[in-house]
Amino acid sequence: MSSPNYPIVKIDLSLERRTARDVLTAVLHSILFHRLFGTVKPEIREVLDVSMPAVDDPEIKQLVDLKVDAFWKGVESDVNKRGEFIVTFSEKRPRKSWFLISEEEVPWEQWVVNAEIRPPIPERERQKYDADLASTLAKSLQSMLTHTSSERGRSAVPLITNAQGISPFPVKIVVKVNGTEVSG
Repeated sequence: MSSPNYPIVKIDLSLERRTARDVLTAVLHSILFHRLFGTVKPEIREVLDVSMPAVDDPEIKQLVDLKVDAFWKGVESDVNKRGEFIVTFSEKRPRKSWFLISEEEVPWEQWVVNAEIRPPIPERERQKYDADLASTLAKSLQSMLTHTSSERGRSAVPLITNAQGISPFPVKIVVKVNGTEVSG
């Protein structure tokens, strides 16, 4: 299988059940905040003393909650307790065939958030775990900023021809647990 000709940004998270939902929601919101080019009403999510940008939009909140819920349902029944969120940004391009003209979605960037739910942390190790996770979140946020402001990150974005709505581009979030897509 050949590698795609668009950037793929990966974020790896090792999470405990207690904070996993908040962390996953914040990370997905931060990705969307940096890649939705419509009028975005900003919001801040505080997770383990890390301020992460979020999108204050009912549809986006519902989409993120739906996908995080799907992840939870999937990992509950999975022995490995790991899965991934694949956030794909695409553009619509005309597709011509013999008898009709239609549109196809062509990806221009993908974000893969790998998440593993680890066993509960003993109370004596909680402070170190929380500090390590906060550091991972800060590094993830830095990766988002670095990528989206880099030449490669900026050049991946297609020409914006439709300024309606919160995103001029189709956004798709797929949740996989143990390699199988789960729906919410």
